[in-house]
Parts: sequence; C-alpha cells; structure tokens
Amino acid sequence: MIEKLFDIKIGYASPKNPIAVASMAGITDSKFATGFANAGLIILGGYNLDKPTNEAARKEVDRGRSEFISDKPLEFLKSELVAAKGYTTIAVNVRAASIEPLLEAAALAKEHGAILELNAHCRQPEMVELGAGEALLKDIPRLCEYIREIKKTGVVFSVKIRANVVNDVELAKAIERAGADIIHIDAMHPQGVDIGVIKRVRNSTNLFIIGNNSITDFESAKEMFSHGADMVSVARAVRKNPRIIDQLVFEVTSFQSMTGWYNAPKHICGGGDLRALAFCCLPVKPCALHGALKQAGISAEEFMKIKTDFARNTPIEYGEGTCFGSMTWCCKITKPCFLRDSALESSGLSDVEYMRTKKRLSEYILKHAKIRL
Repeated sequence: MIEKLFDIKIGYASPKNPIAVASMAGITDSKFATGFANAGLIILGGYNLDKPTNEAARKEVDRGRSEFISDKPLEFLKSELVAAKGYTTIAVNVRAASIEPLLEAAALAKEHGAILELNAHCRQPEMVELGAGEALLKDIPRLCEYIREIKKTGVVFSVKIRANVVNDVELAKAIERAGADIIHIDAMHPQGVDIGVIKRVRNSTNLFIIGNNSITDFESAKEMFSHGADMVSVARAVRKNPRIIDQLVFEVTSFQSMTGWYNAPKHICGGGDLRALAFCCLPVKPCALHGALKQAGISAEEFMKIKTDFARNTPIEYGEGTCFGSMTWCCKITKPCFLRDSALESSGLSDVEYMRTKKRLSEYILKHAKIRL
C-alpha cells in the first residue's frame, strides 16, 4: 500500500517513500543498513574508490574519524551492492581523486539498480587537497565534466553538496545542465539550517531535491518538504534514535493519505516556493503574489489565463460561493476555509483529489515560467 501511495520515480529508481538514510563515512555500510529497510532510500558510503582517497582516509582515521578503507575498493563496493540487494532503493556515495574509478563505480551501480552519488560534500582537508569532496564545488567545470561523463553510463546520478560554499543557485543550474538527476543538499549555514536554499534551488531547477540537515522529527522534515524538497535524508539522528526512520515513514505516509501531496509548498504569502502559485487567488490586490509572478516571468494577465485554461473541464473549475467563483483560486487543504470546503462537498471532490489536481496545476504553471527556460 505504501509503495503505491507515493509516485516517486527517478530514472530506473522508484523509492517507495520520500525518507532516506544519508551516508555517514565509516558507518552506513550494508550491515548498518539492515535496520532501515522501511526507508525509501538508503545511501551507503561514503566509499573511497582509489588509492589516494583511501590513503587520505587512513590519515583521517589516525586522527579519530571513521572511514571505509579498502585495498580493493571497487571489489569492496561491488560486495556492498550485492549485500544490500533487496533492502530498498540503494544509492552509493563515492569519492575519488580522478574520474576513472567513478566511471567504474557508475557501471557497478547501474548493474545493481542502484543510484550513484558523487560526494562533493566532504570538507576534510585530506580529501579536499586531492580535489575530491567539497573541492569540486569550487571547480564547477571539472564537476560538470564528471557529471557528463558519468551520465553516459546510464546510471541514475546524484550530487551531494554543502550549501553556502559557492553560489548555490548557479551551482544547481550547472549540475542540472550537465545532466545529473538528483541534487542532495546539506542545507548547512553558520547560524543553523538554511531552509531557504531548498526553495532557491526548487525555484531555479527541475532537479529531484533531497534535503538534508537537522531532520529530527516530522515537523523539521515537513519544513523541508514545504520549501521544495522531494525527499529528506537523515544522518546523525538515526544513530541517536534508530526508530526515527520508521516514525518519519509512518507520519509522511499518514500525511500523504490525508492530503494527497506530501510536499505541498507553503502559500506564497507564507514564504512558499513557486509551486504555490497553484494556491494563489486572482492578482487583484497588492501582495506577495506579484513578486512571485515577476520571479517566474509571468504577467498577471498570463497567470489568470494559465490557471483558467488548466481548470477548464476539471473539478476545480467550479466553486460557487468561493471568493472568486472557482476552486482554481482556492488555497491548500490544510488551511481552514469553510467556503472552499463547502464547494468541495457540493462537488463531491475529496481533499486528496483536490490537492492532486492542485499539484498538476502547479506543474502546468511552472511549464510556463520563463525562469526555467
């Protein structure tokens, strides 16, 4: 039932829900993953794929860090993929000092139906000095060349980044243009979590977004979802509370069952991303809508036409008694509104189908957004 509830598909990968276990070096191997099969995605690793990164890992271990070290890294990676088969959707987070081992790892991942995740996130000096990890964020041409070559293997490909190292929007756009499927964002900020980076990337790309950093309960997960994340990943909280994955899966499943759109955005006036244009009313008064339309490159007249064109011959075309006579202009189901609810009851439209229609409307609007051209 859960697997049918979420319609998540990334190439050949179909995670059963939007909750992931993030990679933690020296910790998230196939054995550790056995306890988290309810997750939609488990990201194993990070694995060091060549002699330079394994030697760097040994130096890190000497100063007290955990790492996966192997004298035969590709064989080790293959054995991990074999061991994890059947758990759930699997990804492998990897590091290398050159592209050749990454290409071999990509072929292995594809062969086993797994996702390959390039680690452009690690900030340990031993790795950065090799040009691996976070060093790739400061060498975008090389990062994009890696992505283009790796994607030629046909693997579903993710790039794990750390926010606020470079211009996140320009980085995400470059990653998308190069052909990656997923951007996994550690929304790190010196003052805490930068939830805004999720929104900025959502508004600028069509990449599948995994949001990461300080996910400790469903409220923190929902905050990332409502700013544009398609999935959230949990790292350290898994070690503190091994039941957190089961708890998050239960709650996001319940929320999806009740609303039909687990990562519906906040309203535009509440700071939501551009998907929330689906919930906006007619642009007849000064409000945050006009700023969002400007960002999307859509005039007020175009906005009205886009929404009315979509709504024609759909259940939300109607709505006698609502503010503007059509549910096209109504807000999300989690916001109390007796006028909208009365229209839903009269039309026989369920809350879930209403929100699913609004989701399709949001996709239709964004197809017309010039910002994405």
